[in-house]
Amino acid sequence: MALEALDVSVNRAWLYQPTFPEHWTPCALHSMARWVNGIAFKNIQFTPTGRPVIKIAEIKGGLSGQTKFTRQTFDDSVRVRSGDLLFSWSGQPETSIDAFWWRGPEGWLNQHVFRVTPEDGIDAVFFYYLLRYLKPNFIGIARNKQTTGLGHVTKRDLENLEVAYPEPREQRAIGHILGTLDDKIEQNRQMSATLEAMARALFTAWFVDFEPVRAKADGYEPDLPPNLAALFPDRLLETEYGLVPEGWQFFPLPKLFEINPTRSLKKNALAPYVGMANLPTSGHTPYEVVERQFGSGTRFMQGDTLVARITPCLENGKTAFVDFLQDAQIGWGSTEYIVLRPKPPWPEEAGYLLARDQRFREFAIQGMTGSSGRQRVPASALDHFLFVSPTPEILPEFGSAVKPWFARSSAAVREARTLAALRDALLPKLISGELRVRDAETFLERVL
Repeated sequence: MALEALDVSVNRAWLYQPTFPEHWTPCALHSMARWVNGIAFKNIQFTPTGRPVIKIAEIKGGLSGQTKFTRQTFDDSVRVRSGDLLFSWSGQPETSIDAFWWRGPEGWLNQHVFRVTPEDGIDAVFFYYLLRYLKPNFIGIARNKQTTGLGHVTKRDLENLEVAYPEPREQRAIGHILGTLDDKIEQNRQMSATLEAMARALFTAWFVDFEPVRAKADGYEPDLPPNLAALFPDRLLETEYGLVPEGWQFFPLPKLFEINPTRSLKKNALAPYVGMANLPTSGHTPYEVVERQFGSGTRFMQGDTLVARITPCLENGKTAFVDFLQDAQIGWGSTEYIVLRPKPPWPEEAGYLLARDQRFREFAIQGMTGSSGRQRVPASALDHFLFVSPTPEILPEFGSAVKPWFARSSAAVREARTLAALRDALLPKLISGELRVRDAETFLERVL
């Protein structure tokens, strides 16, 4: 149901009466589980170390530098362990109210989040997908009561929601179908992250920390094939910019990378578009690419790297590598992107790896100008960033290593998105009864 087109203040019946198969057992949603709200912590309870306080931010993004910790002990009902089912019931309706599996370390639950324990006879995996099926209802309920920017789904709402559930074997069958897809999606995401981490580690080892050179200078053989190890010098020389491998040289960034290279795109031409919201904070693949008529904005082509240059997007790490276009295509996006493109013989992927490098990002942040509420990095500020250029024969070897990793990482992300679309199509059909697991027992015997 399209919430954008629905006036929930006029028609509220659907919010509390979603569709379920007639042969399922009806009940109130609240009666299917035990719902325990988190604690309203006080600042005095926070300590530098201890167990983390699990807020909506941690549920959605994991632990971060903003996570609070406490050494105090609380009732076991608000202790969160990996594998627990959580339901965030307050916040921006479209982005905060949802069901989640907690996959992080043990911690304590903050207010505005329920720790949910299904009752006997209710399969936890099925119940998770039931909550996901009800997300449009939760959004509508929260919107209907939204007054100051935040919406809520209360205990009374959970009691008023009329739902239904099948017998246990069919619950398990539905949970298995959808859970298998989610497991594969997670495997692909982890594979993509691992491959990118390998590329970033190699970039840092060779061109930032000079590990092969340091090893040789210390009298050790680098952990590289002999023919590759032979390409690296065996000592570091002191320069006005710091230590550099013999025969290598520091250059201002524009000598090695193009910054905002010229790209041509006709006015009103239909072209791939990447908005700021779809630039990832981690991983190199945009969350979504759409076709849109070009008006004005930053233009890019295959092999470019996009870096957000405004607060808070730069601090949050919004960056992407363009590997989703046809060779001759030009894409476009926000005017608040800086485009980086390595000059040969640097491989194209090096632009993204440099943009993810901590030293580069700190330099860019220090170069921000403007008011505190809307600072940005002028592209010219990057002219003064110094980066090392190795002897030319090393760069093709680096490219040969990282290109397959990037390709496999992108393929894993694309497959994960295809699987997610399949899961999202199946979920409402299975829960509403439009698609039946005809023989749940036979199905489980075949797949388990």
